[in-house]
Amino acid sequence: MKKVFEPKDKFIARDLSWLKFNQRVLGEAKDKNNPLLERLKFLAIFMSNLDEFLMVRVAGLKTKKEQSSNIQDQLGFYPQEFLEEVSLGCREGIKDLYGTYNQILSRDLAGEGVKIENMSSLKKDQKRFVTDYFATTLYPIITPLGVDAGHPFPVLPTKTLAFAVHIKRKGEGYLAIIPIPKNVPRVLRLPSKKNEYRFILMEDIVRANLPTFFKGYKIQQTTLFRVIRDSELDVEEEETQNLLKEIEGEVKKRRTAKVVYLEVEESCSPELSDMICEGLSFPMEEVVRIGSHFDLTYLFELISYIDKPNLCYQGYTPRKLEFENIFEKIKEGDFILHVPYDSFDPTVQMIQAAARDENVLAIKMTLYRTNKDSAIVRALKEAAENNKQVTILVEIKARFDEENNIRWAKELEMMGCHVIYGIPGLKVHSKMTLVVRKEEGFINRYVHLSTGNYNENTAKVYTDIGYFTCNEDFARDISDVFNVVTGYSKPASLKRVISAPDDLRDYLISLIDREIKYHKKYKNGAITAKLNSLEDFMIAEKLYEASKAGVKIRLIIRGICCLIPRVKGLSDNIRVHSIVGRFLEHTRILEFNNNDRPRIFLSSADWMRRNLDRRIELLFEIYNDEIKMKLKNILELYWKDNVKSWELREDKEYKKFKTKTESFNAQEYFIQGQVHNDEV
Repeated sequence: MKKVFEPKDKFIARDLSWLKFNQRVLGEAKDKNNPLLERLKFLAIFMSNLDEFLMVRVAGLKTKKEQSSNIQDQLGFYPQEFLEEVSLGCREGIKDLYGTYNQILSRDLAGEGVKIENMSSLKKDQKRFVTDYFATTLYPIITPLGVDAGHPFPVLPTKTLAFAVHIKRKGEGYLAIIPIPKNVPRVLRLPSKKNEYRFILMEDIVRANLPTFFKGYKIQQTTLFRVIRDSELDVEEEETQNLLKEIEGEVKKRRTAKVVYLEVEESCSPELSDMICEGLSFPMEEVVRIGSHFDLTYLFELISYIDKPNLCYQGYTPRKLEFENIFEKIKEGDFILHVPYDSFDPTVQMIQAAARDENVLAIKMTLYRTNKDSAIVRALKEAAENNKQVTILVEIKARFDEENNIRWAKELEMMGCHVIYGIPGLKVHSKMTLVVRKEEGFINRYVHLSTGNYNENTAKVYTDIGYFTCNEDFARDISDVFNVVTGYSKPASLKRVISAPDDLRDYLISLIDREIKYHKKYKNGAITAKLNSLEDFMIAEKLYEASKAGVKIRLIIRGICCLIPRVKGLSDNIRVHSIVGRFLEHTRILEFNNNDRPRIFLSSADWMRRNLDRRIELLFEIYNDEIKMKLKNILELYWKDNVKSWELREDKEYKKFKTKTESFNAQEYFIQGQVHNDEV
């Protein structure tokens, strides 16, 4: 009799899987094989990740609990039950984070001459320096805010650090709040010996000078605290007449949104904690107590002050693609760039060349997340000035990039670009560029598609694949896709690309079905997929079906993975690896054995419900044999990794590889230039 698997036995809840991913990030901070300052960076990344998780996922769970407390989810969890499990995971992660941080701070950093001081440990000259800094820089910009009948509890933006100060005068008690300014550095370097790095945090300077703000009053008790607010946007996209205005309004509402997380100092009294909770309408029992420095994202700033190259990753130079004219290079044949190992420059240069080339008639492009000082955006503005037809879809709903993207959209529009702000009900997540060029009386179209964003900064630390082609079928398809996202065109019958939300899930399922069919007949079914996340239950169920049929399935999934591998009778033939290392793995590459005639695909989409149902995404097959071999070898090298790779086991836990074979770090292998363009 076949075993019947309950949903909780078949799947890992998305948010619990994400918490496991963030623990793997923390694992990089714990790894003593990593350079010391890079370990600090992973602590900051863990903190930043967790803050975003609290702002979005935990906030959503709290809302769900209030709205549908008696309705079970797909895995059988009630909202309150699941929120408690996720909250416990967050608290355990925070405890682990600070245990690691305190150990690195007291032992490893101190051994390298780096120390975070407090006021009591300062030498005389350092105290004079700090006193002067407070008087000239901090005191003029800090504003104490009283809380009473005439002064409501101040509205503190999300991630704000502030002091709550309980003061007394003539037997009467009062509460005051002092927000820590965000427009000055949080880290101050102190005078110290050569090769020594001594720092103090701004909150410690303010704490030592609190009496300055309350002359005539006696300070009874103080605590530092930090708030995180719900940052989800609530937009009725189908109803709005002006999506840009609606998003702008919702972004402004974040400042006053409900507090979903509150932390205070470990020493904070129940009375003072209660005052803060009352002012923020936050439940006392959910307060988190911190016994160390708050908000460890300050470590990003700290690292920037420390000039010790031996404590950082060794630098490297990305491989540069040689060409005189990018359009002539593309006409020679399709090619890919594997960033950050290959330079991102050709992607930027394609837009710059299009802006300045008198034969270019039009540029069409999607922008999801781009950097603040973007050479690509400057080139698009230049193109509009040069009378090119420039059409840009700027996705203003890209989470936490809304304000940045709104600014870019307005600037591009002012320069004469046609700007589309997105599509109601959908996010445009596909990364595509189309350049239309007049050549010898004919029109040629050049296409760039990517697994990652048009962002020069993240291209240095995210791994992605960019694909360049002037194939006419590709060009026609991308033109049709742009017509869908910029106008009222219905999706056409596409030859080279598959798009979500219309066809992508069904197409992926058909590819898996075909692999099942081939395996039943030829016994050679195999699938390898490299993704950021796998959360779609329909895809997971189909992979389980393939596993039961005998298809060998290898999944390289950096983040969320709701599927459980290696379960007898369910997923015996599925293996899942997760690579977390120097670079954030962002490439999405798929390989289907196809009866020993491999089919290779690139995609902008992860296997998540949001990507397949609520986003415009692209998947496209690679037909060029040389590029197919490169991508196949890239997959094999990642699968071979046994240094930065974790394996998901049948008990839902991730284990680091312990191998007796030779160590192999795929990212380092690519960095060292072992994989040249003529090899993979």
